Amino acid sequence: MTLLLVLLVGGVLGWLASIVMRTDAQQGVFLNIVVGVVGALIAGLIITPLIGGAPITSGAFDIMSLFASFLGAVVLLAIVNLFRRGSVR
Repeated sequence: MTLLLVLLVGGVLGWLASIVMRTDAQQGVFLNIVVGVVGALIAGLIITPLIGGAPITSGAFDIMSLFASFLGAVVLLAIVNLFRRGSVR
């Protein structure tokens, strides 16, 4: 059940991050899920030690973990945009 929640919440967070980074038209549902889950993994390694909380991949679904996972997804899309376009946006 936790895996299903991680995929569902990761998809929503990936979709929101793609809207913020203006890559929504290029991505489908599958890539939104991948961006959300990989963003949560990035959040677990980089962001949560700085701001506290836990990523959604650990099963925590509070406001701090959702925010950290969202920031991880935005960071992931910024890195991808940097390599694909030469600029963050």
